[in-house]
Amino acid sequence: MINVISWIILGFIAGAIAKAIYPGRQGGGIFATTLLGIIGAFVGGTLLNLLQTGSFALGSSSLSIPGIFVAIIGAILFIFLWGLVTKLLPR
Repeated sequence: MINVISWIILGFIAGAIAKAIYPGRQGGGIFATTLLGIIGAFVGGTLLNLLQTGSFALGSSSLSIPGIFVAIIGAILFIFLWGLVTKLLPR
């Protein structure tokens, strides 16, 4: 239960900072921001694990300063990828 709460807190912090850093307008409210940050924490944690160990394993960042930094980078990467996907999809 504590892990879920820390992921939500980490997700909110990372998502809010990533949205503030990334240029342009991204839609969504507090729920979308938190979800974006949680996905970013998983993307960033997985990429960091891949760079450190050389093996692919799903992982999340921890609720710490380096963990928030990795989650922000992951969230920015996810915003970029999501923007590419939505531009390629027909309307």
